[in-house]
Amino acid sequence: MTKETTETEKILDGVLEGIQRIKGKEITIVDLNTINHTECGYFVICHGTSTTQANSIAQSVEETVREATGVDAWHKDGYRNSIWILLDYGDIMVHVFQKDARDFYNLEGLWADAKTTKIKEDN
Repeated sequence: MTKETTETEKILDGVLEGIQRIKGKEITIVDLNTINHTECGYFVICHGTSTTQANSIAQSVEETVREATGVDAWHKDGYRNSIWILLDYGDIMVHVFQKDARDFYNLEGLWADAKTTKIKEDN
């Protein structure tokens, strides 16, 4: 296992924990590592039930990843309207949607040839 893999796994764990802290819905990991010519290794996709929740999920991800790894998002976008918030961690892209926007853009469908993992929600 390389140092880079370990760092990616730690960031991924922090992303998932940050989403789960705020009860993000339908968390899905799209593994792009076997797809040629992709910009990153993973998409993590979830949605919130309101703009407030989507915003809180994204902020929780940033805080949790920073606490766990000391890493900040390279780029972030979408906080202004919180319909689709993107957090770029280099090898991991986090997409926090509103439900309607998630259904419309259908990232899971666009990358249907990639391996996807659905994270079980705690009730």
